[in-house]
This record gives sequence, C-alpha cells and structure tokens, in this order.
Amino acid sequence: MSGSRNSSGLPFFPGYTFRDVTKSAFHRPQTLELRDGYPLPRRPSAGIGRDPLLSDQLIQQEDADLLFDAQTLTNISCDGDSYPPFIPAYVTLDKKVLHFYAYFREDVPSCPDEEYRIRPVIIYYYLEDDTMCIYEPVVENSGIPQGKRLKRQRMPKNQHGEYYRWKDLNLAIDLEMYGVKYHIIQCDGFTKVLRFYALWEDADSLVGKTSPVTIRYFLVDNTVEVRLDDEPNSGREAYTGLMGRIRLPKTIKTGSESFPSCVLEVSPQEVEEYYCPKDFQVGQRVKLLGRTFLLCDCDGFTKDYYKMTYPDMELQPIQIPKKTKVTERPKVVAPYNGFGSLEDSLQNCLSLIPEPPKRNVMKMLDNSQKVLRYSAILDSQKPADIGRRFILSYFLSNDAVSIFEKPTNNSGIIGGRFLEKTRIPKPGSTADNPKYYSPADLAIGAKVDVFGHRFLLTDADQYVLSYLEANPNDIPEETLESLRQKLSLGTANNQGAIQENACSLAGDEAQQTL
Repeated sequence: MSGSRNSSGLPFFPGYTFRDVTKSAFHRPQTLELRDGYPLPRRPSAGIGRDPLLSDQLIQQEDADLLFDAQTLTNISCDGDSYPPFIPAYVTLDKKVLHFYAYFREDVPSCPDEEYRIRPVIIYYYLEDDTMCIYEPVVENSGIPQGKRLKRQRMPKNQHGEYYRWKDLNLAIDLEMYGVKYHIIQCDGFTKVLRFYALWEDADSLVGKTSPVTIRYFLVDNTVEVRLDDEPNSGREAYTGLMGRIRLPKTIKTGSESFPSCVLEVSPQEVEEYYCPKDFQVGQRVKLLGRTFLLCDCDGFTKDYYKMTYPDMELQPIQIPKKTKVTERPKVVAPYNGFGSLEDSLQNCLSLIPEPPKRNVMKMLDNSQKVLRYSAILDSQKPADIGRRFILSYFLSNDAVSIFEKPTNNSGIIGGRFLEKTRIPKPGSTADNPKYYSPADLAIGAKVDVFGHRFLLTDADQYVLSYLEANPNDIPEETLESLRQKLSLGTANNQGAIQENACSLAGDEAQQTL
C-alpha cells in the first residue's frame, strides 16, 4: 500500500480521487523576459505549481544513457542545434481565436404576451490562454441591456475545478456557464473546416438535374455536412439542408450489409471504416449515403491543408458550368382603369406591395407657393352649363391642378371646389408612358380635358405672363403670344372703361354747375 500513496501519504483507492491539499503554489512559470528592452523567450525550469517538467526528466534520462554509451557520445555533436528552439505559447497561439455562434433561452414570467425569449450570443475562445468571453450583439431600441455578458476568463466546467478547453466546444452542444445554458449552433471558417464546392448529380430525377452544393468536413470530429446552394427561382423551399452533420460510414463490416440503415442509425460496431479527408479529392466523384457528388473545387484553407497533409494528392479543379440566363419577358403594364392616378396604377404593376411614387424634392422647394391661375368655362352643349365660371390653378411645385367654381346667384348650382389638387393626364396617356398637362399647354383659347370634362381657358392673371417670359424654356411662342394679346387687350379695355367713367363724371359735374 505504500506504493499507492501520494506525497501527502493519502491512499489512492479506486474511484477515490482528491486534490493535493499540501500544494500551495499554482502560478505559471515565466516564459518571457526583457533584456535591454527587448522581449526574449525563456525556457521554463518548472511547471505549474513548481512541478517538475517532463521535458527535464527526458533530458536527464538522455544524459544518463550517454554516460553508459561511449560510442554514442563520440557521434553526438556538442552544439545546441540538436534541441529544437523553444517557442512560448503566447507566440504560437497569439491572436488565434475560435469564434462560435450560440443562443440562450430567457424566461419571461412577468409578461402575458410571451413565455420566453431567444437571445443570440457570440462565444470567443482564446487559444493563447484557454480563456473565453461571451458577447451579445446590441440591437437598437430592444429595451434589453446587451453587450458583453461575461468578461474574458477561464470558464469553470464543473465543481471539480476543471475548466472548459477547446476540445469541449462543438456544434449542437450545450455549455452551462454560471447557471445559463448556451446552445452552440455555428462557428466561423477559422475553426478548422474543409469546404468543397460540388455538383449533386441527381440521376433519379426525371431530367437528370445537377444542383450545386457545398460539402463541409469538420476536422474537429470528422463529421460531414452537405448544403444546397441557394439559387433564385429554383423551385425549392428556403431550407437548403441536404444532409445533416453526421459521421459518414464508408465501409460496413461483413455480415452487417442488411442493417436497416433507413430506419436506424448505423452504430460503430457495424462500421469498418469512416470517411476521412483523403477520400475527398477535387476532380473526382464521391458517393455519400447513396448520392453522387462531383467535387469541383475547394477554398484556400482546404488547398493549403491538402498541400501540407497530403502532398502527393493532385487537386484538379473543375469549372462549374454556368447556367444560361433565360430571356426575360417584357413587362406588360395593365391598361389604366380610371381609379387613382397613373403613378398608382403603375406601382401596382411593378410590385405586390406598391410603394408611393418618388417626388422631386428640389422642385418642390424651388417652386413652393408659385401658382398660375387661369379663368375657364365649360365647353359643353348642355344649357345648364352655360354661364358657369371656373378658376383653374396650376401648382408649379408638383404640376398639380385644382379647379374652383365661382358661385352664381340663382343658378341652382352650388359653387366651390370642383377638382382637388391632382395631376391631369392628357388624352391618350397610358400608365407606362404618362403625359400630363404643363404650362406649355395652357394657352388662352386652349381646351383642357379634365377626366371627361372639357374646359376652355378664357383669361389669366398677370403673374402667368411674367413667369412664362422669365422661364421661356419649353414654352411655345403661340402660348406666350396668346397671353400677351389677351392681357394687353384686357388692360386697354380697363383703361377705356376708366376714361368713360371719368367723362361721365365730368358731364354730371358740368350740368350741376349750370
């Protein structure tokens, strides 16, 4: 029993383990020192807690063997080149971080609308010192305190003083840290994954269809995952998982070929050999669970891995043939049905959920409060429309038109707003090629068709002529000339009426004097 005791004299019975209570030092040895301001690596002389290093024991054993072997002693050089250079861990594993995506479930007992919340997190594992930190992405206006959940530290694994290592992290597992269970769902590309781009030759389909897929081989546990590449208008559902992440059997033991693998999973006892990275060669075909895949290419990390691990294997990338684009049919816009504006009808044809038409903001700001006003009458054969007078207002900010009817006593028609502010299309306009009335079309004597009503422009105010003369672009000369003649004639008539009124007033005064 004396040989089955530790340094403190406590027995090592089967199933009975304990920590060394006599051990008081747990610090790590220094592997870096500064000389003249330069950091230099230093080989440690003792392990954690001043325990003897296994490397020192091996060196001592080699020295003892050399003392008893003179022939070997004469053949060994005394130079220090026989020992490999010491590289500290902080140099080898510096800036190497494993990146995992996970989530945890948070119960919401005080809310009647929801029972729990799913909150995504990011787990960082630092290979330099086996520390971890957990970060929750910040979502604006979520009302939940987010950000760093656990600072960088060594995460306890159990109550026996063990900590999580990189070997304990894997996809589809749960990590319990300080009472919260995190479920890992994904990892980044650095966490050692071989990625192949292949074509699934689906010979069972009616047309022998080939679909592009991505095959991932996880080196951490030798599992394989196959996912379909998302193609627009492929006719498939949004779910692209073709083969879940499993360890694929390559060869079944003799006598187990009739195992009902379609119902039950194949156990390790029935498997003679599993797929390994050597079985995936670019340019060759591989058969996985009855499906044939042509390995066309791989990513840069996979190429470097094969060059280093299998230097004799030749990689022959195959260019994936691109599908010819189908000629798109021209979009046919439905004819205007008379409801709403032409822009609204066009938006209903362009998208399922129509968006409001875009507006020219600069034009609205430059031409704000600028209105052209015209006098108009109805060009109608109905006797009831004779004598009805209207004011047509053209808004330069958005090219909209509003019509106001002047009230007439004893006409039987209530005056007021005849047409609210809207853009008026010309006759023959379509939804895909709309043409609207502009100031160039509003000449004196011109007829304006307003949704089945025809108006005849009879007059305009002085601001219309001043504005069009100051901005003659795209304004026909006939329109300007009609405004000049009408406004000049109206000014002359006004002056003649003033003179007649003055003469009549003068005659009345003369008669009163006599």
